[in-house]
Amino acid sequence: MTGFIVRRMLSSLLVVVLTSMFVFVLFFKGMGDSPARNYCDSLRNGQCSAATLASIDHQMGYDRSLVSNYTTWAKGIFVGRKDVYVDGKNYDCPAPCLGISVTTGDTVWHDLEQKYPATLTVAVGGSAIYLTFGVILGVLAARWRGSTVDRALVGGSLLISAIPDYLIILLAWVFFSLRWHLFPNVGYYPITQNPAKTVAWMALPWIVLGMTSLTDYARFTRGQMVETLSEDYIRTAQAKGVRPVRVLFRHALRAAIVPVVTIFGIDLAGLLAGTIFVEQIFGIDGIGRWGLQALSTPIDLNVISATVLIGAVLVVVANLIVDIVYGFLDPRVTVT
Repeated sequence: MTGFIVRRMLSSLLVVVLTSMFVFVLFFKGMGDSPARNYCDSLRNGQCSAATLASIDHQMGYDRSLVSNYTTWAKGIFVGRKDVYVDGKNYDCPAPCLGISVTTGDTVWHDLEQKYPATLTVAVGGSAIYLTFGVILGVLAARWRGSTVDRALVGGSLLISAIPDYLIILLAWVFFSLRWHLFPNVGYYPITQNPAKTVAWMALPWIVLGMTSLTDYARFTRGQMVETLSEDYIRTAQAKGVRPVRVLFRHALRAAIVPVVTIFGIDLAGLLAGTIFVEQIFGIDGIGRWGLQALSTPIDLNVISATVLIGAVLVVVANLIVDIVYGFLDPRVTVT
């Protein structure tokens, strides 16, 4: 088990390094023009001359080789950078340096620390709802397969899946917040200051986020449970007189939950990288909304590249954790 964990950690580290290279080349060398063009246009009100662009290119270091630029950028993540030129000014960027935001003038890491708690709160609350209730509904539907409960679950999941997520979120905000005033309108209240108020403000975003994925998890759990309940060891346990509840949740669910955990790990990583629709509609200042705002003029490449890189790292880490958890959830899985 230890050897497996070490190998997976090394392979995950390699994936992160390759991803960082791809992100750097894509955003800083693959834009079709110098990345300094945005800064030059903002400084000169769109009247950026070739001489001015060349000067800013030199000050920002974009006239150096690709390897030199990537090395400087990657090194800054660990040891920081001095005299980072952005928007006509020089900044000190302490480690971990992901660059300087054009819109705020602060380090990207500082802005990330301010905005990530909101995204974390939304992601954890929403994912807890759809995982918990999705698995429970899936287990019950499998237990009473062919019943009214089962047919209602399958039909309801197909109906909800046919509606775009952003439309569900928007309609929930319009009716439950704006029209009926059952929930607060928009915004986020830090959980460290008043947890009860945070729950009140986040209840509707959590419910909506949970509803958009709950039926998918219920349907998938149902399929896995139906297959598991037909296994020989389940019939053996039933023949020995083991209580139905114990057979259902202790034996069948433990084996059926493994593929569900795989999907949940990837989905949670995606949510932790930013819940764009929820944050934008409910006015939550998280990293999803932050990244969307970075696409405005001038385009904040440092913010965009940071959000993409963080999302990739979260997915890699989630895969690593899921692989390790496999061996504990299902004894049939042999980790070598």
